[in-house]
Amino acid sequence: MTHDPDPVLDPEILTLREGLERHPLFAAIRTPADLRVFMQVHVFAVWDFMSLAKRLQRDLTCVDLPWLPPRDPAAARLINEIILAEESDLGPDGAAASHLDMYLGAMREVGASSTVFRELISDLRAGTPLDAAIQRAEMPSFIRAFVTSTMNAAINGSTLEAMASFFYGRENVIPAMFQGLLDEWGLATDAAPQFVYYLQRHIQLDGDAHGPAASQLVGNLLQRTPGALGSTRRAAIEALRSRHQLWDGTLRLLREQQATAKPTSGALRYTA
Repeated sequence: MTHDPDPVLDPEILTLREGLERHPLFAAIRTPADLRVFMQVHVFAVWDFMSLAKRLQRDLTCVDLPWLPPRDPAAARLINEIILAEESDLGPDGAAASHLDMYLGAMREVGASSTVFRELISDLRAGTPLDAAIQRAEMPSFIRAFVTSTMNAAINGSTLEAMASFFYGRENVIPAMFQGLLDEWGLATDAAPQFVYYLQRHIQLDGDAHGPAASQLVGNLLQRTPGALGSTRRAAIEALRSRHQLWDGTLRLLREQQATAKPTSGALRYTA
């Protein structure tokens, strides 16, 4: 079975995607301390991914009362499948868990602190406005910029712009990016089995099913939305650039930690 060429992809998007797949950050993760630094940054991307997914579920299905049938059942099925896996997948022990819960469990397994991240979630649960909570969180500026960019796409972007951020900045790039991390792995895989499970699960889901279907969905929606190709492509580029900046900042932080041999088993109080 063949698919029409993806209309959104252009040389800049392909170059950005290839750069993420080969980012030098992956080769720099060689010790448990390195992995803790990485995870204490990456957890924010694991979390804010769901706001993009939920925005698309809101737009492509019906979450209001009274319920109305979705205009595009294929689109509704795809996003509901993604939400099912991300929000209530089966973990390695067979119990239902969100991928964020799995990731936090993997962080505990390797001794990575989630203190800064949990403080952000606690502020949001207490009713602190999103912008204020992000500003209050003791995180580096590069994490703050990444989360702010993601939330802007989820909250303020059009459906197609949110879809481009989600699919091109996340779903389509994750399989090769995570495979690159595993290929460069400097630790024995049994040093962090829950983390390896998390990576392999995303490679399986996003590479085998969700990514190709998402590309087709974007193409179908573009056909029904004349003139939206430019803004859709710009949203994809912004998401990919934002991920590059997140990995660049993580690599700088990792090298600073390696140079100073700061402990990372406790709360990592980042510097901007």
